[in-house]
Amino acid sequence: MEKAKRIIGFHSGHDCSYCVLKNGVPIIHNELERFSRKKEHLGDALEFLFQSYDDYEDVKYFCNMHDGWKGGITERYPDTFKKMNNIIDRNKGKYYYFGHHQTHAANAFYSSNFDDALIITIDAGGWDFKDPNMHSNANYNEETIITTFTISLGKGTKIDRLHIKDINEFNIGATWNLCLENIFNLSTGYPYGNQAGTIMAMACMGDSNKYFEDFKNGIHNKSININKFQQIIKNGTEQDKFDIAAAIQRASEEKIKEQIDSYIKEYKPKNLCLAGGVSLNSVLIGKLYEWYDGIVENVYVPPVPYDAGLAIGACQILWHDERFMNQPRVKWEDNSPTYLGYTYHEDSIFKELENNKDKIKFKKVTDDYVVDLLTDNNVISIFGEGSESGRRALGNRSILADPRNPQMKDIINKKVKHRQWFRPFAPSILKEDVKDWFEYDINSPYMTAVIKFKEEVREKVPAVVHFDGSARLQTVTKNDNKWYYSFINKFKQKTGIPIVLNTSFNDREPIVETPEHAINCFLGTSIDYLYFRDVNILVERL
Repeated sequence: MEKAKRIIGFHSGHDCSYCVLKNGVPIIHNELERFSRKKEHLGDALEFLFQSYDDYEDVKYFCNMHDGWKGGITERYPDTFKKMNNIIDRNKGKYYYFGHHQTHAANAFYSSNFDDALIITIDAGGWDFKDPNMHSNANYNEETIITTFTISLGKGTKIDRLHIKDINEFNIGATWNLCLENIFNLSTGYPYGNQAGTIMAMACMGDSNKYFEDFKNGIHNKSININKFQQIIKNGTEQDKFDIAAAIQRASEEKIKEQIDSYIKEYKPKNLCLAGGVSLNSVLIGKLYEWYDGIVENVYVPPVPYDAGLAIGACQILWHDERFMNQPRVKWEDNSPTYLGYTYHEDSIFKELENNKDKIKFKKVTDDYVVDLLTDNNVISIFGEGSESGRRALGNRSILADPRNPQMKDIINKKVKHRQWFRPFAPSILKEDVKDWFEYDINSPYMTAVIKFKEEVREKVPAVVHFDGSARLQTVTKNDNKWYYSFINKFKQKTGIPIVLNTSFNDREPIVETPEHAINCFLGTSIDYLYFRDVNILVERL
C-alpha cells in the first residue's frame, strides 16, 4: 500500500473547480464562479488553482475528469497543463483522468459514508469509457462513449457499474435544457446559470395532467413538440406556464422511476446515492422517499453533485481504487465536504468595513441581539467562517428571516433576490424536530430534498411553505454547523419555532465569497442588516 499523499483534482469545463484531498478527505474545494462572479464559469481550472493555491511540496498526483471536448485540456490550456506536468515531474508523480459518470458516482458514494449503496448518475452528458476499468490514454472514438445515465453498486472501496445509457438513448438533462431555452426563454448555463429551479417552482403550482401526454413519451430523448408549447406560452396565461412545468416535472420523474425500479427490486438497497446535474432536482429527490418507503432507508446527494463535484470524485477514485493508491475507506466527519471554501479572518473583514465607512456603520452585538432583530421582521445576511461548497447556502453565506411572517417571501423576492414572485425559500430546521413538522423524518443537511410539511403545522411558518405544502428543507445538527444550530435553537427558545427562513446570500449572481462581495451585495439590495457572525459585527446603512 502506497503512502498517502495530497491529491489535487480539477475540472476545466463549466462549473470550473479544483479540490485538494488529504488523507482521503477533501480539505479545499473552490469554484471559479465564486470569484469571477459568473455562474457556472467555464474556464481553465489549473490556472485558477495556480492563482489560488501554492503548496505542492507533497502533491504527487493530479487527476481530472475525462475530457473529450475540443481536444481536451492539453489543447485548450497547454501552458497551465505544462505547469502541472512540471510539478508532477519534480515530485515523481503522475496525472490520471477518469470517466465522467464514474467520477460523479465516486463523489456521491464515497462522500456518503455508506458501506454499500445503489448509485445513480443523471445529467445531460459526459465522456465515459466503454470499459469502466479504463482510466487514461484512451482513443476517444473507439473506447469512449457520451453517457447521460448510469447505475452502479458501491461496496466498501469498490464501485461496479451495472448499466449505462448513451446520449441518444436517454437524456433527461438535455431535454430540460431544450425546454428551458426554447419554451420558457430561460438560461441553461454560463454565464447566467441554469434556471431549472424556476421550472421546479412553477411545477408545484401546475396541473400535470393537462400536458402530460405531450411529454411522457419524449422527455427522455428530446422528442418534444417545441413549437406547440412556444405558441401556448405566447398566447396563454401564467397558469399555462405552471401546467407545462408540472408536466415536464412529472414526466421526468416517471421516466427516471422506470429506469431504476428494476434495480431497486433486484438489489433492495438500504442506501441510495445520486449525482449529476439532474440530482439537483430536489422535487425528484423527495419523490424517492415516497416511491421506496420501507425499502430504501437513506437517500444521499452530495453537496456538490453537479460538474464542480467532479474534481472531488476524481480524487476519491485515485485514493480508493486498487489500481492506484489503494487506500482504505475513510469515514468523514459529519458535513466534512460542506464548508471547504476560504475563511476570511478579522483583518480582511475590518479592512472592507473601513473601506465602506462612508456608506455603513457597524457595532459589536451578540447572537441573541440578532435573533431579536429577526423576530422583528428584519432580513439579515450572514457571513461566517468557511464558505459552502455547492450551490446551497447552509448558514455561512445565508440570508435569514422569520418564517412566521406570511409576507416575508414576497418581501425578499421583491426587495432582495429580484426574482419571480412564486419562487420559494427553504426552511432550516433542527434535525430533532423534523419528525414533528414533515411527513418524512429525513436527514437533509445539504438542502437536497423537497418534502411535504405536515398539514397541521403549515400555517405556523407560511413564508417557507410552497403552494403545494412542500419545502426544500435543510436539517441542522451541532456537528453540521455549531453556530447555525445554536442560532436556530435561540430562535426556537424565543418563538417556539425550530425553523428559520434561509436563502443564499446573493442577488442573481453566485453566492458571495469574500467580505467585499458581502458588503457590495448588502448595499445593492434592501437587506436590513449584515452580520459578520465570527467577529460579532452587525452592519447597517448610514
